[in-house]
Amino acid sequence: MTSVALEARDRWAMGVEARALVVLTGALTVFGLSFLYSASAIVAMQGDHPSWHFVSRQAMGVAVGIVAFALAAKFDAEKLQRWAWPLMLLTMALMLVTVLPFTRSIAPSLNGSRRFILGASLQPSELGKLAVVLWTAMLVVKKGDRLRRLTKGLLPFLLVVGALDLIAVLQPDLSVAMMFTLTMGIILFAAGARIGHFVVLGIIAIPLLWSQLLKLQYALQRVMSFLGPEESTAVANYQLRQSLIAVGSGGLIGQGFGQGRQQFGFVPLGYNDFIASTVGEEWGFLGMVVLVALFAGYAWLGMRIARQARSAFLQLVAIGLTITTVITAFLHIGVVIGLLPTTGLTLPFVSYGRSNLLLSFVMTGILVNIGSRRERVVGSAATNPLSAAA
Repeated sequence: MTSVALEARDRWAMGVEARALVVLTGALTVFGLSFLYSASAIVAMQGDHPSWHFVSRQAMGVAVGIVAFALAAKFDAEKLQRWAWPLMLLTMALMLVTVLPFTRSIAPSLNGSRRFILGASLQPSELGKLAVVLWTAMLVVKKGDRLRRLTKGLLPFLLVVGALDLIAVLQPDLSVAMMFTLTMGIILFAAGARIGHFVVLGIIAIPLLWSQLLKLQYALQRVMSFLGPEESTAVANYQLRQSLIAVGSGGLIGQGFGQGRQQFGFVPLGYNDFIASTVGEEWGFLGMVVLVALFAGYAWLGMRIARQARSAFLQLVAIGLTITTVITAFLHIGVVIGLLPTTGLTLPFVSYGRSNLLLSFVMTGILVNIGSRRERVVGSAATNPLSAAA
C-alpha cells in the first residue's frame, strides 16, 4: 500500500480575547469613520473640497491599516525583541529630521510646530510610541534583577527615553513627550522597578519641567486656561469653551447624528484633537458612555492577553501597547470634557490622522498575535483557513 504524505502547515490560532479585540477594533473603526464625516464635512466644504474629503483620505488609511494589522497579527511578536534597538534609533533619526534647521524643505512648520515629514504624510513621533514599548520591554527583560538598581537599572531608560522626550519638546510636542515617559514608567512599574526611585526622580524633574514649560508660551497658556479659565486669554481658552458648549448641548441623548452645530467651525480641529466633542454633542451623555466603554473593553481585553502571554517580554509589550492606546483615548476624552488641560492627543481609530491610525492598527495586530497560539494543521485541513487543528 502506498503511503500518502500528508500536507501540514503551522498557523496562528486566535484566542477568545484576540477574536473579541478584532471585533471591538472593527466597531471603533466604523464608529470613527462615521463621526469623522459628521465632524469634518462642513470644514471640508469651507476649504472647497467635497464633504467626504477627510473621510475618503481616512478610508485609504483604514485600508492600509487593515493590511498592516493582518501582517502584524501573523508575525511572531517574540521576534520583535531583536528589532527594539533598530526601531528606537530609526525613530530618533526621523524625529531629528523634523527639528534640524536644514531639513525645513521636507519637514515644514505646520500650526507652529514641526512634527511631520513630507508635508503631513508621516509623523515620526507615532512610530516612537511603538519604539518606546518594544525597547523598554526588551531592556527590562535583559536587565532582570538589576532593574531595581538606580544607576545600572533605571538610568539607561531615563537617558534614552529622555533623549526622545527632548527631541519631542524641540518640535514642540509636550503631549507626546509626556506619553513616552508615562508609557515607559508604567512598563517599568509592571516589571517591578522600585517606587522610591520614581519618587526621587519625580522630585528632581518637576522644577526642570516647569522651567521648560515657562519657555513654551502655548503650553503655559493651556495650563493657565485649565487652572483658571476666567483669567486666561480668550485665544487660549476658546477651544475648550467651544468643546464644553458642544458636549453640554448634547444632553442625555444628543442632538442626533449629523445635527451638531459646533462642527461649523466653532471648535478648531474638531475632526482631530477634539473629535469626542462631536460625539458628546450628537450622541449626548450616552454616546460618551459608549465611547468610554469601548476603550475600557479594549483595556480589559489587552490586559487579559498580557496575563496569558507566552513570555515575559510579550507580557510587557502587551501591557505597553494596551496602555498606549487606552490612556491616549482617555486623555483625549478628559480634555474634551474639561477634566484635563488641552494636550493635542488624538482619539485612536476615531480622529483624523493616518499616521496614528496606522500605528493603532499595527499595535492591535501585535496584541492579537500575543493573544494567539501557534498550531499545526495536518491533511486536507491544512489548506482550509476555517478548519480546526488536527
